[in-house]
Formats: sequence, structure tokens, C-alpha cells
Amino acid sequence: MPRSRVTIRDVAALAGVSHQTVSRVINGHERVTPETRQRVMRAIDDLGYRPNEVARSMAQGRTRLLACFSPNLIDYTFASLIEGAEQMARQQGYFLLSASAPDEETFACLVEELIHSRRADGLIVFNPYSDGRYTRMPKGVPGVYAGVHTPTEELDTISLDDKEGGRIAAQHLLSLDHRRIACLTGPITEECTRERLAGLANALGDAGARSEDSVNFEGDWSVESGYRATQMLLRSGHEFSAICAQNDRMAIGAIHALREAGLHVPQDVSVIGFDDIPLAAYINPPLTTIRQVPYDIGQVAARLLIERVEQPTRAVQHLLLPAKLIVRESTAVYQHRAVKNEPR
Repeated sequence: MPRSRVTIRDVAALAGVSHQTVSRVINGHERVTPETRQRVMRAIDDLGYRPNEVARSMAQGRTRLLACFSPNLIDYTFASLIEGAEQMARQQGYFLLSASAPDEETFACLVEELIHSRRADGLIVFNPYSDGRYTRMPKGVPGVYAGVHTPTEELDTISLDDKEGGRIAAQHLLSLDHRRIACLTGPITEECTRERLAGLANALGDAGARSEDSVNFEGDWSVESGYRATQMLLRSGHEFSAICAQNDRMAIGAIHALREAGLHVPQDVSVIGFDDIPLAAYINPPLTTIRQVPYDIGQVAARLLIERVEQPTRAVQHLLLPAKLIVRESTAVYQHRAVKNEPR
């Protein structure tokens, strides 16, 4: 027959004190004499009592429940962010509840349910500036924005250094003598899109490249949007010798569209992506890309939130993780035959 769980009242009975006194000892209250504290601690050791962490947290006004909202739960980047956050939360004795908030109305409903009704201790929001959801953050609740750079006075932020990533991608293509570069962007409303574009533009400007030598086509991060954007690029009449895609999935779509048009990567067109998803190393050709590790971003986001929950007066932090160039076979030295299709 399994042994019943030792309770605080068992400890109190063995120590000869009230259960309120045992609670004060466990929570470090000063209104306990040294002799009584020693007697209670001895009883705890003898019985092998383990304090109920949830009950202790509730007594301190905390539930040890954290909420995490992202635009969806299936995208590789978001899923990896959530996995990292969940792992860190578990290590610190917290439970992370994740939910999909594809728009600001859904976000507002989730805030009401998880923050106000279930009393989550804090909230991680991935990609908050894609719409107006950041305006619906609950006041006075510990929070962290992940995947954004814009500083706030109240909330911690953590993201990849997207501007540096865009600069590194452009510098790599420039080092291979590419000057006519087409960029496949994410939605222009998203902060990381604008940051990556700014980094690319800075690198082109520093190299003396003309602004008219680059062109941008907007996608939505999907393979399909990269494929369609490249088809539009091929029909546009713009000369280009390289494509800089703002994520790997759009880069994969671009390679497919180029191949359908009878062009070879990298002999005719170099292609660079962003993210370094697991598939990037195994497509044909293996994709040169800018590596970010969303799992690490998620871990840091959860750590920042737990610190904020446990140390409400800690100074706000704004952290950027470094981007890294991963060179594979989809980029090569420019062969001085820029692609140019006539407009249709």
C-alpha cells in the first residue's frame, strides 16, 4: 500500500507546534524563535516533508503559471521559441501554457482568460508588432516581448539582431561581387522585416551600390509566397544576380521558381535565406543562410519573465542575440551575367 503524503499538519504534530508556525518557518518569517525553528526543521527532515510549491506560491500571490502567445503554434520558428520557453519555465518550477493568437481580437480574449481569470503570473508575447496586439497588453502584469527590438519602458524584450543579420547577408553577396540584389521580404508591417531591410540597405550603401540596383518583393514567410514573388521578379524586367530571402522557406520557394524558369542556383542566381531551419542543409543546393536559434530566444524570454515575476523592481532589459552567417552551396561568385527577363 503506498505511503500517504506527509502534510504540514504531520510536521506540526511531531514538532509540537501549530501548522501556522510550521508555515512561518517554511516561508522564512522572522516571528519564530530559534529553538522552535530548529524543532520544526528537525521534524521536516525526519518525516521527509516537501513543501507544496504551488501552495507556497499562492500564499505569495503567485500561481507559477506563465502564459505564452504566438501568432501560431505550427511555424518552426514559433514552435522552437515556445519549446525553449517551456523548457526554461519547467527548470524554474513554472508551468507554461501556450496559445495561438493570430490577431489582436483573439489576443485580447486570451489575455482575459489566462491573465485575468486564471491569474497567470506573467506573459510572453512573440511577434507583438505584427498588428495592434501590443496595445492590449494588460497593465501591471509582468511581460516580455520576444522577436522585437523596440524598447519599452515597462517590458523586457529579446530578439535576434535582425538589422545585423540583414547586413551580414548583404555583405556576403557583395563579397561575391553581386550588386544587383533582389530581396524577398516578410510582411512589411512586421518589425523584423523592416530591420532586415535596413541592414541590407546599410550594407549596400556602404559598398557604394546604387539603390536602383536592388528591388523588393513582399511575401508572407511561406514557401508559396517566395515562389510567387520570384515569378513576379522574373516577369518584372529587373536585372538581378542574387536573391536575398528574409527566411529560408521563401528562399526554398525562390529556388523552385528559378529552376522552373531554367535557371541554376548558384551558377545563374545566388540565393541566401534567413533562419537556418533544419531543412536548409538538405535541399538542393544546400542553402546559405543567416542562423538564428529561436530555442535560445525562447529560453531567454522565459528567464527574463521569471526574473520579472520574482524581482518586480529589477531594471528593464533589452537583449539582442547575434546573427551568424552559414555558408553552403546556394551562393557563388557572380559570373557577370545578371538575369533579366522582359516585363510581361
